[in-house]
Amino acid sequence: MPHATLYTIGYQGLDIQTFITALQAAGIQLLADVRAVARSRKPGFAKTALARHLAEAGIAYQDFAALGTPQAGRAAAKHHDRAAFAAIYEAHLQTPAAQAALADLAKAAQAQVTCLLCFERDPTVCHRTMIAQRLEQSDLRPATLYG
Repeated sequence: MPHATLYTIGYQGLDIQTFITALQAAGIQLLADVRAVARSRKPGFAKTALARHLAEAGIAYQDFAALGTPQAGRAAAKHHDRAAFAAIYEAHLQTPAAQAALADLAKAAQAQVTCLLCFERDPTVCHRTMIAQRLEQSDLRPATLYG
């Protein structure tokens, strides 16, 4: 089976039109939202508005909240405690809900060009990179779309 590319993107510093343009340029067919809470103060990036903008651009949207960072992990990240963040998130990935979401995401990403979404621009400090690395076992090759 050939490797499919699993893109990631953080919308920090982007406006909705630049974001949509980047997705379209990469041929993204599905945006997989891996935020625990799909709300945003940035115009266009809250779940309902984002799904509408994506639909207008011909891109599907799917919420994978079960892969979002738990509150304790978000607190560790806010305090720049990368080790605690990674430990909390790795433990979260072992939960039945996260395991089921990973399987669903792998299946979706094998079927269509998929991009993981979170806020953080820098993929090296974001959980979406940990998700992408986990999915390498499913013959998905991670790539950063923007960041």
